[in-house]
Amino acid sequence: MTKKSFASRLLGIFSSGKGDEEFYEELEEALWEGDFGALAAMDAVDELRTRGRDGRIRDREALTGVLSEILSTSVKAGRLELDSDRLNIVLVLGVNGVGKTTTIAKLARYAAGRGIEGIVLCAADTFRAGAIEQLEIQGERVGARVIRQESGSDPGAVVYDALASASSHGDRLILVDTAGRMHNKANLVKELQKIDKVIRSRAPDALYSRLLVIDSNTGQNALRQAEIFNEALGIDLIAMAKYDSSAKGGVAVAISKQLGIPFGFLGTGEGLDDLEEFDGGRYVRNLVGAR
Repeated sequence: MTKKSFASRLLGIFSSGKGDEEFYEELEEALWEGDFGALAAMDAVDELRTRGRDGRIRDREALTGVLSEILSTSVKAGRLELDSDRLNIVLVLGVNGVGKTTTIAKLARYAAGRGIEGIVLCAADTFRAGAIEQLEIQGERVGARVIRQESGSDPGAVVYDALASASSHGDRLILVDTAGRMHNKANLVKELQKIDKVIRSRAPDALYSRLLVIDSNTGQNALRQAEIFNEALGIDLIAMAKYDSSAKGGVAVAISKQLGIPFGFLGTGEGLDDLEEFDGGRYVRNLVGAR
């Protein structure tokens, strides 16, 4: 279900003239199909039912306004902390194809715009064909040095090199690209945990964040991805890539509600500046078609 069709379905449900209970059942089904998740859907409808008893929900505008208010309380927003006076490290995670490499370039531009000087891209996805070359292209786009080894190298060793290089150059940000081979989850988790250990042991004083990139169009698959990466490492922040007016957005509510992980960014296009800080209230209002 797209954002547009979800808002249209809300209009259809309200205009159907069905009895209260049938209305709420259909609304819960719509939330479920919009990838909000069972828990968020049930809680939202229960709250909406309670508020509807006092007669405040008289038209579609009131319905979407109250619904967006309810759902907004479940969405967590966060910010990527950056400190220009010390080394910052962002471990960028996500399955193949979600837009990690493009998001890394956008994060580099975002950080540079906030006074972070000396930005390094670390090519720790050493197994996917073309991953290193793609990161080098993005490095050229943003004017960042890329630390790499040969394809098939130990990712932990690449991160070690990036830390040493940043130290010698006085750099202030390392953005680490990582593998996302979900067909071999056990090996992936082991690899990521090794990278995490290298960072923690070699740069204990760095401001370290683990950022997960998800594709806004993958629905409940994104929730499962968040569960896996969070169990493996613990996720500090999520960037939702490939977001537009037709994106499946309910999963942001589901992830926030079930896992408590905040969202930091929306990727809205291919340009380097197409990265918005996440605003939970505005996001939900757009999703349900509220003014």
